[in-house]
Parts: sequence; C-alpha cells; structure tokens
Amino acid sequence: MNENQHTTANTTATARFAIEGMDCQACANRIEKVLRRQQGIIAADVNFASDELQTRFDSKLLSTNDIVQMVAKTGFKAIPASSTNIEALADAQSGEHAGISWRLAIIWLIAIPFIIGMLGMLLGQQWMLPPLWQFILASIIQLGFAWPFYNSAIKSLQGGVANMDVLVSLGTIAIWLYSSVMLFNQHNHAHQYIYFEASVMVIAFVSLGKYLEQRTKKQSLNSMSMLLQLTPKMVRKQTANGWQQVPLSQIQAGDILQTNAGNRIAADGIVSSGQAWCDESYLTGESKPLLKQTGDKVLAGALLSNGSITYQAQTLGSQTLLGDMMQALAQAQGSKAPIARLADKVSMVFVPTVVAIAVLTFILNYWLSSDFNQAITRGVAVLVIACPCALGLATPAAMMVGMGRSARYGVWFKDAASLERSSQVTTVVLDKTGTLTNGKPQIIAQWRAPDSNLNSQKILQLAAAVEQLTTHPLAQAIIQAAQQQQLPALTASHSHSDIGQGTQAQIAGYGNIKVGNPAYCGCSIPQELMEQEVWQIASIVVVAINEKIAGAFAIADALKEDSVSAIQRLQQQHIDIQIMSGDQHSVVEHIAKQLGISHYQAQMNPRAKAEAVHLLMQQGKVVAMVGDGINDAPALAAADVSFAMYGGADVATNTASATLMRHSVTQVADALALAHATVRVVKQNLFFAFFYNILGIPLAAIGWLSPVIAGAAMAMSSISVLLNALRLRKSRLD
Repeated sequence: MNENQHTTANTTATARFAIEGMDCQACANRIEKVLRRQQGIIAADVNFASDELQTRFDSKLLSTNDIVQMVAKTGFKAIPASSTNIEALADAQSGEHAGISWRLAIIWLIAIPFIIGMLGMLLGQQWMLPPLWQFILASIIQLGFAWPFYNSAIKSLQGGVANMDVLVSLGTIAIWLYSSVMLFNQHNHAHQYIYFEASVMVIAFVSLGKYLEQRTKKQSLNSMSMLLQLTPKMVRKQTANGWQQVPLSQIQAGDILQTNAGNRIAADGIVSSGQAWCDESYLTGESKPLLKQTGDKVLAGALLSNGSITYQAQTLGSQTLLGDMMQALAQAQGSKAPIARLADKVSMVFVPTVVAIAVLTFILNYWLSSDFNQAITRGVAVLVIACPCALGLATPAAMMVGMGRSARYGVWFKDAASLERSSQVTTVVLDKTGTLTNGKPQIIAQWRAPDSNLNSQKILQLAAAVEQLTTHPLAQAIIQAAQQQQLPALTASHSHSDIGQGTQAQIAGYGNIKVGNPAYCGCSIPQELMEQEVWQIASIVVVAINEKIAGAFAIADALKEDSVSAIQRLQQQHIDIQIMSGDQHSVVEHIAKQLGISHYQAQMNPRAKAEAVHLLMQQGKVVAMVGDGINDAPALAAADVSFAMYGGADVATNTASATLMRHSVTQVADALALAHATVRVVKQNLFFAFFYNILGIPLAAIGWLSPVIAGAAMAMSSISVLLNALRLRKSRLD
C-alpha cells in the first residue's frame, strides 16, 4: 500500500481471482508489482501454486472488473472466484483440465524422429533425419508451436520482469538460428554443426513439464475438488407425488430429503425421522461415526455408513459448514507465508542473472577454445537448465498440501503465515473450561447461607434468571439445573457482565443480584465448607443479594477423554504446557495434576491472561493460546499463534489464527505436528531448488550437460518439488 493511500474500514473490500497463464514465480511477482502500484489497491498477493490472486481494495475507487482489466494489462486473465456458489468456488481454484492438449501431442509427435536419431547416436548408429528434414520439422516447432513461449516472454519483459519463458525462448531460438545458418553455409558437413534436436526436445520437455506441473497443482495439491465431491449431484426429495430423484441445484431450504446407507448428506439440516451412523471426519477430524436420530443436526457431505434418515434442509451450498470450510481453505491456500519472501526476492533477479551467466559462458568458452559450436551449445545449456519455477513452487506447494491435510484433521488455519508460525511454537497456554474439560459442567453441590431467608430452590431460580443471557459453561450449568427442576423463569433487568468474573442484574422484589466468583460478589465461603473435597475440586459460583451472600454452587466439569494423551503428545514435541484459568486455585491444581502439567495459574481475569502471555513472549517463547470463550479473546489476540474452538464465542473465533472443529486439544497436537512437517518440506524444497540451480548451471557451463538433458532436467525440477510436497499427505503426525 502506498504511504499516501488511505481507506476506511467501510470502503475496504476483498476479492479473489483465479489467474490463467502464469508460468513461474516471476509471473506472480509481475502481477503483484503492477497491482500494488495502482491507486485503490491496498494489498495484492498472488500464489503461483494455487494460481490465485487475493486482493484488498477501496471499493469507492475500484471494482472487481477494474482489477480484471489491470491483470489483463500484465498479460494474464483474472477470473473472479465467486463465494456464493460452492461449485463456482471450487471451479475457480481447481479448474478442471482436459487430457493432453493437441499442441503438446503434436510437439511430441514431431519430436519422435529426433528421439530415434538421438537413440541411434547413443548406439553408434546414424539414424538421424537428413539435415533439411530436421530444419523443416524444427522450424514447425520453433516458428509455430513455440509461440506461447514467445508471447509469454514478450509480455513478461513488457511488464518489467523476466520469466522462465524468456530463458526458453532465448535458448531455443539461439540454437535453432545457429543450426539454420550452419545448415545453409556448410552444405557438405552440415550434420557436424546442426543441433535442431536440441531446440525441439527442449520445447517438448518444457511443454510436458508445464502440463504435468499444472495437472499436479490442480488435481493433487488442491483439496477443493475433493471437498466438492463430498456433495451428491442427485438427491431424493419428498414431493406431492412421493420421493423423487432431483438435481442438488433444485433443492431449497425447508425441503425434506432422504439419504440411505452409502450416500452423502446434501445439506446442513435436522433429522426428521429414522436413524443412521454418519461419518463427519472430513470436517471435524473425528474418526468415529456418530449416531444421528430425530432432532439431531446433520452436515452436508457426511457419509451414512449404516441406516437411513429423512431430514429437513436448512442451509445449502456455500452457507453450509462444508461451504464455509471450502471458503476458509481457499482463502488460506491462496495466502503467502513469510518464508516465501526469500524465493520471491530471488525470482525477481533470477532470469537476468542467468542470461548474464549464459553470455559470460559463451564468451569464456569461445575465448578459451575458439570453438563457436561448443561455446553456443554451452551458453544455451545454461539458459535451459536454470529453473525459477522450482523456487516459486517450493513454499506454496507445501503450504497448500499442509493446509489441506490440516483441514481434514479438523483444523482450519486462517492463512499460510499462521501455519508457518505454528511450527515455531515452544509454549502452549490452555484455558481449562471447554478446552481441557468437556465444557458441560454440572452442579454437584449447593450451599445455602444459614442467615438467608430464601430456600435453595429460590436461590437457584434467582441465579438462573441473572445468567439467562450469559454463554459461559458455568452459567449454562445453573440454567440447566433450574430447568430440570422446572422452576418458573424470572425476569431480570439492567443486566451487566464483567467478563471472566460474573454477572449482575435487577430482579423485581429482590433487588440487585450478583452471580459470579467470590471476589466479584464481595463474599467469602465458610472455611469449613472449603475443607470438603467436593468444594475443593469444583468451580465456586456465589449468589449475593444486595451485597449479602445468599448461597453458592459447586460446579464440576470432567476432563475430556483425550486430554491426557493430547498433553503427552505435546510434551513429546518438547513443548511447554501451561494452564491459565479464571477458576479457583484448587480446581486448576486438581486438573493440572491429572494431566501432569506443572505450570498453571488460577483466578485470572482476561487482562491477566493477556499480560501473562505477553510476559512469556518477552522471555523469548513462541506462544500458542488455546481457548473458546469471550474471556479468552484478549489472550488469543496477544499470542503468537491462537487456536479457538469452533462454535465458541465469535470474538474468540475471529481473533484466532486457526479454528478447531472438534473442541479437542488433540487437534492442537495435530496442528503443531503438521506445521512442523509442512515447514520441513518447505525447507527441503527450497534447498533442492537452490541446489539444483547452483549445481546445474556450472555443469552446463563446462559442457557436462547438453541442452537436451538440461531441458529434461528443467522440466523435472518443478515436478520433483511438487511430488515432495505431496509426501505431506502421508506423513506421520505422532
């Protein structure tokens, strides 16, 4: 963003575009460079691996059509990615490609005689076509089918950045021109000076490499197509004429649908009859099928492994949880990780540097050997062996696979930067309620003050009235207890909550009622009561009427089944675990001992949690905060990385770096392990890309690599980076 450029929040818009025609990271850099110079563009990031542009712009100054035209001026086509339709969202990012193009097929058909000739040379036979025929076939390739390389190279240079196609064009034109001149000047000895097979095979190999690269990027790296396949094309719908099979596109909210064993749910909805076991692992990471019965919620894409249900559709397409996941994944996969900046910087100067090395190679070889033929061949080999594509793909390819796999485990990273930062985490801070525990506490004991003139039921009734508008799990336990006892609901007014402490309100006939921790209510619990174990291991909620204690509740919440194993996994990753809770010390201590955690703090308000996180960061620790409530939001915002439970407070989810779909610390362990594996693959890819060029260019310069071998190596360098990234799909997370 330009320093003199200002926008207000209400005029800032975001848009995503699928980009067609990019050949390497330099192309992506060029689009970014041009867009960022435009007035009204706040941010522009192009992901070469996903072929996607993400922008933020001032909607008063620009529209999406304006951005499409800006991209067109750089020589590429931008297609807006719609988020209102689940199919359009997937198509924009995973655009289906038909089989091998006719252009590629013809190039390789023409290359066959040259391949036969080169095999003959290896066997000591003269199987090469007559020189004139070589010239004709090579000219068809060079002057016809190589035009896309020239077009891309010209537009690249016009945009002020040289891409890979500049190298291919310069190298193949040079060898074709040299061979043509030698053919018509050395009639009797032409076969000694012509290298038409080099120009043809370089174009053939690079074209094949691009095809394989695009196919791998679109069909393997991207998880969008796989997610799209989770929704059925046809659905059984109840009509006036009975059950009919209709296209999914004809379904509307409110329709009654039926799904049988072996088929998938078409929309988010509520079961109206029947029962079935549903596999929702694609969304939540929960491997166990869940039993769905009347009144239960079902999710689009869930697979029925057994049984049959009818359900009423509530939300469809992009409005479903699956659609939300696709949009989140598309946005995250299209973002850039900080580690990609190194490759971006190198790509900006890569091609000019290689051209300079190729020219120097030609000059030195000709000066040392006086052999023009050798000098031109080695210079061309340098041009052809260099590959900026591998550099450009190294980071985004691994990030796309890593985020796609994390989504399958029920972890939705907000962007690539969050995933990269997660790999550096040294300390994990955990909230207690709803994070380590089930988040469904129950009243296990109740105490009534001896001097209170109210009975226990009335105290519970008053507390439930005050807590009606509160979403905290402890408040819900009080409300549910009142409902179970069928106590009439009272009306509270002038309600006010102090996050992490309690709530107060006015109730007619009783006055001001406070419900919260003892300090908030200004009351203390009798010592003899606190000596009882049930009160020591439970959360204490006090009820005060007009600043006088009336009673208290002991509310307990059991540990989640997988909390112990999840903590052990994190500790095996050499991560320090800490608990920060607003609950009383005895309860937090009890939970910490059960989990084998030595660092814990209790009775912390939201500000104290955030300050404690800041203190850890000042000590040089990379901190991940895990929570689900409003009281966790300040700490989530303060931490280097934050994980919020899906369905928790909106402010917590919006603040977090990633969302956990299963409300389980196990998913935190999965996320951190995946982040480590992903960044490890990124580093491997970057090493390979740099090593390939550092080794390949000198070998080509001294004549150890012919242009043909260099072309094949160039084509395979990008493929190898992509294949290495795909290993993340099978990597172990323990």
